Amino acid sequence: MPLDLAAIRDAHERIRPFIKRTPVLTSEKLDAASGGHLFFKCENFQEAGAFKSRGACNAVFSLTDAEAATGVVTHSSGNHAAALARAAQLRGITAHIVMPAGAAESKVRNVGSYGGWITFTEPNLTAREAACARVAKQTGATIVHPFDDLRVAAGQGTAAVELLEDVPDLDVIVCPVGGGGLLSGTAVAAKALKPGIRIIGIEPALADDVAQSFRAGRRISIPTPATIADGLRTNCTGAKNFPIIQQYVDDVVTVTEDGIVQAMRAIWDALHIIVEPSAAVTYAALLESKVAAKDLRIGLILTGGNVDLEKLPWIKPAE
Repeated sequence: MPLDLAAIRDAHERIRPFIKRTPVLTSEKLDAASGGHLFFKCENFQEAGAFKSRGACNAVFSLTDAEAATGVVTHSSGNHAAALARAAQLRGITAHIVMPAGAAESKVRNVGSYGGWITFTEPNLTAREAACARVAKQTGATIVHPFDDLRVAAGQGTAAVELLEDVPDLDVIVCPVGGGGLLSGTAVAAKALKPGIRIIGIEPALADDVAQSFRAGRRISIPTPATIADGLRTNCTGAKNFPIIQQYVDDVVTVTEDGIVQAMRAIWDALHIIVEPSAAVTYAALLESKVAAKDLRIGLILTGGNVDLEKLPWIKPAE
């Protein structure tokens, strides 16, 4: 299927009963600090705690009855895993989840709470993909890739549709990017609804495969990233997503680990909401002046709020 506004609107109708229409928050304090007018699309309030519920629900409820009968399988560090487990539970089918050893405990618990069958593997893409393929072969389950699936990207794009319905006069949308599903869906939806808007992808400097690929004009793979933003630890952007990013995205910039932590804490302090490091990269880009903000109206997608509260990055472990 093509990824276009019609597909994203179809996805929105399909998933509407199973997701929340998340709020858009503002902060005078953060506006003053940035010099712009900021609008935070709070997907940390989404079902299962992250935007991933949109794409997972669209993929699962797009399956035929025959496809659904054997269940679904994916590999994920956590948010897509929980979202797929939840979507499968809603449809009454089995979800097999391959997770990397060392995944955040909060995300492992989240998957378990929705009845997902977890298989742990080594924390690298090769091992994850091999385990996922093995489970699919053994069970007959349909693979729902965490980002390189246009049904998933269409579902993710519904967040941008809602954001622009609520705040139609945005100049820029900044969006975290890992594998590119959210960025692809966001860019396609936003450019169709408001052609002059700028779309900027944000990723950690330690996980800069998309930024490198965007500049080179070809997909570049990197070693498994060590960034604090665990939801953005991808090795290479999706093959289906990359041409869309090339066509519709205006820029991809990177932020530091320290900037991510500062942004995460600033959002907690000013908006009084929990966001995870992967969500905080958008505001980090403004803190580090990677995205111009002065006098602009900027939408920031806060992708999720699943964090281990015992391991907050600004709290030093006891000696």
